[in-house]
Amino acid sequence: MTQQQQTAGIHHITAFVQNAQETVDFYAGVLGLRMIKKTINFDAPEVYHLYFGNEMGSPGTIITFFPWAHSRKGRIGGGQVGITTYAVPTGSLSFWEERLAQFDIPFEKTQRFTETYLQFEDRDGLKLEIVEREQGALSQWSFGGIPTDKAIKGFGGAVLYSTAPDKTSQLLEQVMGLQKVGQEGAYARFKSFGDLGNIVDINVTPMAYGAGGAGTVHHIAWRAKDDAEHALWRSHVQSNGFQPTPIVDRQYFNAIYFREEGGILFEIATDPPGFARDEQPEVLGEKLMLPEWFEESREQIERNLPPIQVRVLEAKKQ
Repeated sequence: MTQQQQTAGIHHITAFVQNAQETVDFYAGVLGLRMIKKTINFDAPEVYHLYFGNEMGSPGTIITFFPWAHSRKGRIGGGQVGITTYAVPTGSLSFWEERLAQFDIPFEKTQRFTETYLQFEDRDGLKLEIVEREQGALSQWSFGGIPTDKAIKGFGGAVLYSTAPDKTSQLLEQVMGLQKVGQEGAYARFKSFGDLGNIVDINVTPMAYGAGGAGTVHHIAWRAKDDAEHALWRSHVQSNGFQPTPIVDRQYFNAIYFREEGGILFEIATDPPGFARDEQPEVLGEKLMLPEWFEESREQIERNLPPIQVRVLEAKKQ
């Protein structure tokens, strides 16, 4: 075992969806997140890669999507993030109950580890929940009638669905540096030191594998504070018996990937350089941004992508 390393928590979560505009409408229009980057899947340039987060897309706030119009429907299950958890300011849960009702989005109120959650799904069936948390700075992004004192701050964390929860739990504690802080009913809880994306729950009974596709999470990414720590993470993961990829340049962060023994694809991503490296902060997400090696194909790429826009939505129910 190498010396203990600790991640601050979740950097981003990436999921598959079908319709690009419906995804923009849901995450920007309904949930009020900022679309902070409009780019492409570097491995499949005919597909958008859309990023949503707080005003700057800070680590711990970023959800990203690959919208494939004709992709198959996935099945949520083992080997995936089962539920993505969003944190909102204390005292704002009733605002979110009303907002979801206004947009005709069914939700269920549940309890876990003494906290109250609003659980609901996006248009593709991706499972989401909202919880009040004291920790974490307020988002400075106000959109579509959501004031900053009610706006989503970023991730509360996630619920992991593992096919081998003992192995995944061991990895979270011994490799990623999270601390087990409780167990209640079907879930164990782990916590990191960050103030967003820092609480992760995991099923204690093995789950059958899910199937990837629209409405499922592709991977969960954890934070490395800089390139130097990122290189240490790669060695650390490898020395613990996992097979990380080489470091991959994702323009806005560097990444390594490995699959843990419960089937979940993990990424470790650097906090820098962030999303303002190729756009001014005030215009983030407004233009299709391409890495330089795709610029010569911009015209063709833009022609193949469906037009999308961030727009204020009319509430269905008043």
